[in-house]
Amino acid sequence: MKYSDKQRLRKIYEYAKALTAYIADHKVTKEAVVSDVSLQWLVTTPLYNIGEHVYQLSAEYKKEHDDIPWSMISGLRHRLVHDYDDTNWDIIVEVIFDELPDMLLQMKKHLDIDD
Repeated sequence: MKYSDKQRLRKIYEYAKALTAYIADHKVTKEAVVSDVSLQWLVTTPLYNIGEHVYQLSAEYKKEHDDIPWSMISGLRHRLVHDYDDTNWDIIVEVIFDELPDMLLQMKKHLDIDD
């Protein structure tokens, strides 16, 4: 299925929101993500999906909205998929706990969401 940029943004937002909600609802800690393989598998799936949708956004959209580091997001997906065994989980923790909440706020502005 071919998605529009708006549909892709909505998907990115939904994956990011679901991941941050899971982390909060289950009181997942940074230390747990670094050490628990099950949690590592759990957090990478939404990150893969986010990265793939970002990669598929039009170049025009990304250029118009350069307040979000699109290439870093899609690059993270590439690293997770193709270099999984060498994943630096400290970086993933930083992404999940520090950067993802900020990205959600940016996505809300792009989508004009008030929840």
